[in-house]
Amino acid sequence: MAWKIDQNRPIYIQLMEILESRIISGVYKSGEKLPSVRTLATEASVNPNTMQKAMSELDRKGVIHSNRTSGYFVTENLEIINTLREEASKNIIEVFFMNMSSLGFSDDEIKTRLRHYIDNYKKV
Repeated sequence: MAWKIDQNRPIYIQLMEILESRIISGVYKSGEKLPSVRTLATEASVNPNTMQKAMSELDRKGVIHSNRTSGYFVTENLEIINTLREEASKNIIEVFFMNMSSLGFSDDEIKTRLRHYIDNYKKV
């Protein structure tokens, strides 16, 4: 999975968002050991210190936890993961509605188009 980093936003925040996305989508499962900071930094083409900052912030938030001798692990607290998932879905829906509204669609038109899409297209 590619790491897409925008140089106009703090990199560690983007790394956190990518790791959170991978956790809520199941790429990294609850309780699973994460790749090392150095491995993740190499994959993302970022400085290991920047990756460490992202990991420390995720640890502080309870999304992951560290074991000094074994590395980082995804939380086993499914409530935290489900909360992240809910927040992500709200953000996606909000952006979608703002974009559709900026195109001039009313709420009813958006609902109709969503229903049509759900009924007629395979889910990605």
